[in-house]
Amino acid sequence: MPADTTRAKKPSAKTDATRLKKQPSKAAKKQPPAKTHRHQAAPSTSALGASKLAQVRLRPDEMAALHEVMQTLNLGSTSDALREGLRLLVREAAEVAASEEIRDFYQGATAPTPDGVVPASEEELAAADEADW
Repeated sequence: MPADTTRAKKPSAKTDATRLKKQPSKAAKKQPPAKTHRHQAAPSTSALGASKLAQVRLRPDEMAALHEVMQTLNLGSTSDALREGLRLLVREAAEVAASEEIRDFYQGATAPTPDGVVPASEEELAAADEADW
């Protein structure tokens, strides 16, 4: 068998110093980010302040409706559309809570109408229920 004619170069003192400079110390190494649970939202910072990531799985018909709404309302992103939807849900929930407070206050009795307002008849209420909004 022929002798190995290649010889490893012995590093010089200069090469050792350069190699040492390029390797960061253990303290300087960045720690990997902590893993979050699969369903846990990871906090982030945006222009509006701290925020969290939320995910939603939509069916094709829901995505088509979302894109149509985004075009109609001139919303720039899916996030903008979902924020607008959430804003409307929050407002609706507040209205439901207010109506429950009124119902609780009057203990199931019909709330009085303002002065000069005639209560709606059963026919008017039924017509309102049937109306398309």
